[in-house]
Amino acid sequence: MTRDPVPESGPVAVIDIGSNSGRVVVYRRDEAGMLRILSTTRASLRLVSDVDSGKTLGPEAVDRALDALRDFDTVARGAGATRVLAVATAAMRDAANGPQLIATVRQELGIEIEVVDGAREARLGLRGGISGLPVESGLFFDVGGGSMQVTRFHARRLLEAWSFPLGSLRLSGAFLKSDPPTRGEIRALRDHVKETLAAIGPQLLGAGEILVGTGGTVRNLAKIDRRKRDYPITRVHGYALERPRLADIVDELASRKVKRRDEVAGLSGERGDSIVGGGLAIDVLASAIGAPDVLVSGQGVREGLVLSLFESEAPSVDVVRESSLRSLVARFAGWDGRTAAERVHVAGVLGNAVGVRSDREVGAALARAARIMDIGRSVDFFDRQEHAARIVLATELFGFSHREIALTAAVVAAAGDEDEVGKALAPLVHKEDRAQVESAGVILALADDIVERCPPDAPVRVDAGKAADGLVVTVPALRHWRTRKIGARFARVFGMPLVVRVSAP
Repeated sequence: MTRDPVPESGPVAVIDIGSNSGRVVVYRRDEAGMLRILSTTRASLRLVSDVDSGKTLGPEAVDRALDALRDFDTVARGAGATRVLAVATAAMRDAANGPQLIATVRQELGIEIEVVDGAREARLGLRGGISGLPVESGLFFDVGGGSMQVTRFHARRLLEAWSFPLGSLRLSGAFLKSDPPTRGEIRALRDHVKETLAAIGPQLLGAGEILVGTGGTVRNLAKIDRRKRDYPITRVHGYALERPRLADIVDELASRKVKRRDEVAGLSGERGDSIVGGGLAIDVLASAIGAPDVLVSGQGVREGLVLSLFESEAPSVDVVRESSLRSLVARFAGWDGRTAAERVHVAGVLGNAVGVRSDREVGAALARAARIMDIGRSVDFFDRQEHAARIVLATELFGFSHREIALTAAVVAAAGDEDEVGKALAPLVHKEDRAQVESAGVILALADDIVERCPPDAPVRVDAGKAADGLVVTVPALRHWRTRKIGARFARVFGMPLVVRVSAP
């Protein structure tokens, strides 16, 4: 396998040797500029335990690491990776015999491992962690097994970064000796974290600033919280973990013996002995800066390393959103760009005429729904709206909040089923949203009907306005329009008749 630089379309494998676990992910950058995962696997390494007890990696830890790296290399080759990037973080930084392990890997596998310092780890984590989130400014943290990186960012650019030995496995091993831990041990850990974080000075979040977090600990805490709720989106990327709920989950885990923590739905078994230490550190940080919640990122150092090959800084949220939508629709043969554009235009004219777009969130969701609705055709024509809604909820739409994703899915679903107005999407689509969602669904269904009946060889021109006899819609390209179910539904939702007039172009 060549290790030379590859063109943007070539698969790139990233090996991340963390203090608690290791992982390889093989990425391909698609034509829209989004990363797609081709293959991945992980292994428990727990290197930091050896380093903290003896300042060196013991024979068993070295064997675990080598066995995992051989498997990672095999996965990379199997996925067709033409370039392998490998990074190691806190445990390898601190291990006296880390260089020997690196030399062995270089000789046996031809992989060059970069041991990143805390500043570079923070920069890579920020680059990957915020790239797919709708955030501009705030504080970003990455909690691993051995360290915590904290970064202040503004306009999606790094301002200042700190690295602390506050990893989940390291803290748990140093402070939480009892099973379950005592109140005194928990208090000592919290005090230690608070004293350590004092080095960053007063960092209260300002208006519009957000606390963003990544790493296995915070993602596991988010999974636990999601499982406790009737929550419609399964992935944790973009999940808002409220601080009171975070504190409750950490308290619940701390009250259990380690062997009983895996009974908590959403917790990965291998994190049972470390998640309390990491969770307490996150809670202390969130409390210190006055964050009401933590916005969880599913990305971090690995993605930051790959994305940095193409752009050193995170692109704007609008660029990420557009790239993500283009990436999504490109995967479905049933989607047609011209038809989608016409549907967006017609839905916009109709929505403006009846005031649907006066609600900015629902208006934006209507435009997205009109654009992507036909991805459902690739599954089934007759239930295309339902399938499209499910795909939107299941896929990774980067740059959008979970609420924006849920509203988009709700509008698409409402276009196909007048009884589907977002009930199943609570708590992201609220009771007070349902009337607007149903209105947007009617407009989308009407726009789809109109575009479907217009010839494909000319732009669809539509005029719409309220008159004494109802909403009058004029479509020159239509040869005929008959009243059917959409008319009755429109009248019920908007309280006025729908009049579609056909005129000569």
